[in-house]
Amino acid sequence: MPSPGTDPSPYSETMAYTHYTEIPADVAERAARVRLVVFDVDGTLTDGRLWYGEDGRETKVFHVHDGLGLKALQRNGVKVGIITARISHPVSLRAEELGIAHVYQGQKDKRACLTGLLDALRLAPEEAAFVGDDLPDLPAMGIVGLAVATANAHPWVAERAHWRTRLIGGYGAAREVADMILAAQGKAEAERDRWL
Repeated sequence: MPSPGTDPSPYSETMAYTHYTEIPADVAERAARVRLVVFDVDGTLTDGRLWYGEDGRETKVFHVHDGLGLKALQRNGVKVGIITARISHPVSLRAEELGIAHVYQGQKDKRACLTGLLDALRLAPEEAAFVGDDLPDLPAMGIVGLAVATANAHPWVAERAHWRTRLIGGYGAAREVADMILAAQGKAEAERDRWL
């Protein structure tokens, strides 16, 4: 976890699964079934810090790598959702920009929200992944087929996840999840090749 006011520079290391040969078999099996990935926001799609301007308005910083990963999931038939306890206009803007249709803000019971989303999409819990970093995410993580904790997750969350990213929230963790799921589904190379 970076010190306050410092840039954690998570890109000094290479990505954990560059060629996707090290994904544990049980995680790859779970990821291969995923048809919906739901993300928490603060600490997962952002670094968890809250920024307020002089006028009291909130600002959030999102990483472009994560955005590209979320679009890649959607392009390859995996639905993407956001469930967050807070309400923030920047989240709405970013979700709209990325074409994310399933955005639920102000959700104190993330498990109930996720259950409703699964019902609406007619998906089984085993077909979903939830990516989180802190205690409010545990109930949702507990019902999905693939529970993922970011590298900066609280230890109680990390110990209950099926898989943990090497990158921290807001610095590529969501992209790492997207790449891993696409690799497990045999779609990563085609996604790479579309850019060549």
